[in-house]
Formats: sequence, C-alpha cells, structure tokens
Amino acid sequence: MGREHENVEKFFRATRLLGLVVILFVCFLVFVLAVLAKGVLPRKIPAVVISKTDVANRGSIYSSDGYILANSSKLYKISINPQSINPAKKDLFVNLLSIYGNLKKEDILKALAKKGYVTISYKVPATVAANLRLLNIKFIGLDVFQEYTDARGKLIQKMGLDIQDSGINRIYPLQNAIEPTIGYVRKIESGRITRVEGVKGIENYRDGILSSKRDGRVTGRRDIGDNIILNKSSEIVSREDGFNIVLSIPLDLQIRVEKLLKEANDKYKSREMIAGIMDPKTGQMLVLASSNTFNPNLIKKEDYPSLNSSAVETSYEPGSTIKPMIYSYLWEHGLLDPNKIIDLNNGVYNLRGYTIRDSSPLAKAKTKEILIRSSNIGMMKLTQGLSGQQMYDIFKNFELSTITGIDLPYEQNGILPSISLLNREVYKATVSYGYGLRVTFMQLLRAYASFSNGGLLMKPTITKYFIAPDGEKFRAKPEVPKRVLTQDIANGMEGLLHEVVTSGTGRRANVTGVIVGGKTGTARETKKGRYGDLYIGSFFGYAKDDSNTYTIGVVTFGSHSNEEYYAAQTAAPVFSEIVKLLINEGYLKGSSKFDKKK
Repeated sequence: MGREHENVEKFFRATRLLGLVVILFVCFLVFVLAVLAKGVLPRKIPAVVISKTDVANRGSIYSSDGYILANSSKLYKISINPQSINPAKKDLFVNLLSIYGNLKKEDILKALAKKGYVTISYKVPATVAANLRLLNIKFIGLDVFQEYTDARGKLIQKMGLDIQDSGINRIYPLQNAIEPTIGYVRKIESGRITRVEGVKGIENYRDGILSSKRDGRVTGRRDIGDNIILNKSSEIVSREDGFNIVLSIPLDLQIRVEKLLKEANDKYKSREMIAGIMDPKTGQMLVLASSNTFNPNLIKKEDYPSLNSSAVETSYEPGSTIKPMIYSYLWEHGLLDPNKIIDLNNGVYNLRGYTIRDSSPLAKAKTKEILIRSSNIGMMKLTQGLSGQQMYDIFKNFELSTITGIDLPYEQNGILPSISLLNREVYKATVSYGYGLRVTFMQLLRAYASFSNGGLLMKPTITKYFIAPDGEKFRAKPEVPKRVLTQDIANGMEGLLHEVVTSGTGRRANVTGVIVGGKTGTARETKKGRYGDLYIGSFFGYAKDDSNTYTIGVVTFGSHSNEEYYAAQTAAPVFSEIVKLLINEGYLKGSSKFDKKK
C-alpha cells in the first residue's frame, strides 16, 4: 500500500514537471515567433490616402505670327513633416534642399522649427519642383527620412517631401510689347490656390475664355516618396485648362510701330502718341500701339498713367478729322454740289460776334476744295442750313455716340451735343469743324474705314480666333456691318481724301509707290472745361495698292504750343512712316504707276 502511494506521487511529480516543460517550451516558441515576426516579417503600416490637385492653366495669348505674348506657369508648394527627418541627416537635408530648391537655409530652418506638418515654400517654379522630386528620391536612398511613433503610440511611416500645385503665375515674355492692348492680371486667392484674373486689355475682356474651367484631382494611397499609387481604388479627375487666344496683330509690325511712336513722342515732346492699322474689309486690327507702354510683369507707380488704352478709353474733340463724315453725309443726301463755288471771305468770317478763321485763307473755292483745304468757314457755310436734328443725324449715322464693340474693356462712348445745342447757329458752326463734340480714336478709325470698304461700318476686332485645350479652333461669328454710305459716295470720298494728301493739308502724309489719302485734325485740349495751351493733332486715312487697303490713324496727345503741334507737323509725318513700314514689311507693294496717277 505504501509502495503504491509512493509510485502515484512520483507519477504526479513527473506529470507536473512535464507540464512545466511544455509550458516553458510553448512560451519560448511564442517568443521566438514574435522575434521572427518583428525582425523578419514586414510590419503592417497604416495606409495613408491623400489627394493631389492638378491646377488648371489659364490660356495663353499669341500674336498672329506665332509669338507668345502671355502664358502661365505653375507654382508649387514644398511641405514636410519635420519629425520624419532623421536627426542625424538634418544638416544634409537642409543643405541639399537649399541648393536644389534655391531656398535660403534660414527659411528652411525656420519652417522646420514649427510644430506639425509645415510648408517650406509656396512659390516654387515648375523646373525647381522637378529637381526637388529627383532630390526626394536621393533623400530616400540616403535614409534621410525615418519612421517614428507619435504621442499616442501610433507608428507613422516614412514621409518625404510633399510637392504639390499651389497656383498659377502669369508671365509676359516680351515685357512691354503690345501694351496696354494685352493688359495685365492680378492675383486672387481661392482656398489654398493662387489664381489670376484679367484687369485690363485682352486679359480682362477675354477673361472668361482664358480662365481655367476645372482643376484636376488624383486621390489614392501614397508611397514613401509621396507619390499616389495608381490602381483600381485611386480616383482621377482630369483638369480643364482655359482657351488660348490668337490675336490679329503681328508682333513684328507692332513693335516697329511702337518704336516709331516712342521716337516721335520724344521728338515732339507730347504726352502720348497712339496709332492703329485696320483692315477695312474685315475690321481686324493689325496694329494698336502707344508710345507709352509698361511691363506687366513688374508694374510700377510711374506706369499708372499708361495702364489705360487711350484708343478706347479717352474721348477728345476731333478737330478737322470730323469734316469728312459731315461732307460725305451731305453728299450722300444731295445737300451739296462738289463743283459749286463758295465764298470763303478771305479766311475771316464773323458769325454773331464769333470770329471764324481759316489757317489757309481763300477768297472762294469749289465745294470739294473746302474739304481738301480744310476750310472752317466753308464747313460752317455747308452746314448753315441744316437743322439741329439733321446735324445730330450725321454723327448718329456713323455711330459716334456708341461704342465700337472692339474686344477691349472700358470702351468709352463719344459725347454728342444735344439737338437743342445744335440748333444754335454758333454752336453748330463750331461743331462743323470738330469742336463741341467728343469722339474716341477707335470711333474715328472705324468711320474712316467706311470710305475704303464701300460705305460699311465694320466692328473692329483684335481677336483672330480661339484654340480649345484639345487644339480645335473657333472663330467669333462676324456681325453684319451697317451701311452708312453708298458705294459711289464712299469711292468719291476715298478720291477726295487722296486729293487732301496730294494737294491739300495732308501733303506730309504722302508716300510714293502707293495711293494714300486722309485728313488732318488739330484741336486744343480742355482741362476742367477750359482750353489750355496743349493740343491734339491727328491724321486718319488709308494706304492702298492693287490688292490691299489699310485704314490708318495717328493721334498725338498733349503737344505744346511752343513746339510743333499742328497735325500736319506731328501726326501726318508719322502716318507717312507707318505707310513706309507697310511697304517694307510686304503688306503693300509699291509701284511707280501710282505716282503717275498722282
């Protein structure tokens, strides 16, 4: 009995010992497996889902000869989590980022000193951003980035540089060329994205066409290089850029005219000179230039007066350039005989105590000589029998009280006197030679084009066509022009304007080898309702060969009375030089047969 009890005790001891060994073995096995799992098997790191914005571009602006006048480049922001930087490699990170990113070390260190996710720069150009993406790969290979455990014990995976779109930067590669016609933009903040919108010029007028339509977006899981892994679970929304615009203006001709205007403006000591060249059959502008340009990349305070387009935003008294419109209307309605003899009173006429003078006095002349020699007395006598309503209808016929509709913003109306004022004999007389009403450069250019296109009032345009992001081209539907003169009267006016240049007040505008016609106009500038000692000199007309005709206008603002200020001295010679440019650049072909006609 005692022996059996002793055997049972031995058995239980052996069993307990074996159980303990098994337990120890299992614990050891679990420990080994844990070590293996820790050291050999990959750890499950929480997947990070991110979104990246692909900012859509504003459309570009091109000249008709293919030069880029305005385009956009993307800006990028560079961000990082400072805790992801290996402390032993921080100096390396800062030094290389400063070199590749063209960033100051102190700015990088200042950003890294902040808590949480930080942005080092918001204005990194596209080329620099591309370099930084390559640098990011090098950083990964050099173990610059590390994993770390946050305050809650959560394992945070390695995160490198985060390079994302931050906005758009507008660039004008040719600086002040075709300004203020192209215009400029201003920056606006939309969320965390910097965008631009047009303020002046084509940039403003075509803002809706140029502006981007939709930003792109990519959403998905990211890798260590901050790249989104494209797979079935990622989402992609494509971006929609703005349309490109091609202008009707060739850059080469435009900059030559701008140079000509700058030189003439300095010579005559005037405030500004402007010029335009229009195709009278289509209304398309080949040139719209000013002596006063600016660099839209860097607008300074002294540029402010030059930001406005005087061709459409400034109205002025036209002087004698108004006479052809009045003359053609009277001729059209049978109210004058071109060959009738008119008494011109030797250049001095008193009308109700108001003295009217001619700069080239004549005793008498045929009706057409009134226009050729620019007689103020003659114009007064031609319109003396008109009612105020008839006089008003002349200007309404050429739409001098409405905007032309050119594709530029802030276009001003002309200012016409009321019918009651035009019923006053003296006021009507002054209006007949261009005082007492206001017009714009573009209104006059369009009116003069009607003498060269058979009597039609064309809408002037600067935009030639639009290009969609997919490359498809679109053109604006042309408007039906208004007829203001019959073909015969328009042709007759073209001939009379040619005589003004060959034998009248516009001789200095003449050019051999082509047919030229036009009219001078000189008027005083007003300031606070009073005439001062500054003048506006203008010349509007045309130049033609066998195939092509161009309507051309030149206006000099702010000529001083102690300098050359008559239009025949300032605007007409510049007009002549522009015609010579058209010949030299191949827009017109000179021929001696035209000189024989003269």
